Amino acid sequence: MLPVFLLPPSPTIQCSMGHLMCAGCFTHLLADGRLRDQSATCPNCRTDIGKTTPSRNLAVEKAVSELPAECQYCSKEFPNKSIDYHESTECEDRPTDCKYARIGCKWRGPLHEVSSHEGNCAHPGKSGADVMVALQAHDAKVAEEKKLFLTLIDLLSYEKIIFNDLQLKPYRTDEYLHRLYYETSRFSAFNHQWAVKAIINKSQRDPHESCERNITYQLMLKSKTTNPLPMHFFILRGPFSDIKVDTKIYKHEFVDTDTDSPFKLLPLPDTAECNRLLAAKYINFRLIMFLASK
Repeated sequence: MLPVFLLPPSPTIQCSMGHLMCAGCFTHLLADGRLRDQSATCPNCRTDIGKTTPSRNLAVEKAVSELPAECQYCSKEFPNKSIDYHESTECEDRPTDCKYARIGCKWRGPLHEVSSHEGNCAHPGKSGADVMVALQAHDAKVAEEKKLFLTLIDLLSYEKIIFNDLQLKPYRTDEYLHRLYYETSRFSAFNHQWAVKAIINKSQRDPHESCERNITYQLMLKSKTTNPLPMHFFILRGPFSDIKVDTKIYKHEFVDTDTDSPFKLLPLPDTAECNRLLAAKYINFRLIMFLASK
């Protein structure tokens, strides 16, 4: 059971009985309700909650913003509304990396000690061979980012490119345990019919019992084809969507005997974003498809 915070951070949501919860817990409750195929309820009084029934308590948000909060680094107190800025910008005890981290220095300490450390850091005096491991790791990360960029540039040179703004809607399987899945309506691309299907935590038995959640999706060919369809595809945020997703390109060759791609990870930043999508009525996104010419 999720706790109801006595002093929740802004924004503050309240049920119809006035019990308070933070926006993160509210979203988590809605996501759990979706996974269980049940109405989400207030953890305190079990009143039904949904996207429209609760409301924000602006008076509590205002009061909480003026209350003192302790900095996690220097332990000094500041108004709640300014604690984030203090911790990220002003605090002299906030954790900071050495400027020689790129060549292998692992030191991380309070900001006010950075100058002292960097003046005595041994890494600037090390030989090229000694720092090569760190440089190779850095180069590998840069190479991966460059590969993604070059792949996108190459795909944009394809003759056959199409995008569709789609909507994943929730459904339940016909099994004894009605597992949640999402699917779009059929759409047209390259003179064929397609659909996208998504599942939560690879359709595990009780996904609501897991704190870590992810979404995987597959592209499905819904019409017959006489020729192989070598396809590259990926999901991104469209004009009617606020989904936060990284770019990850997948490919699959569709033939009559293999019309569904394997389930691929939807690269969301964290579980909180997954919960936010599950709490929504639908999941809106843009699908880009590239058909390679034979």
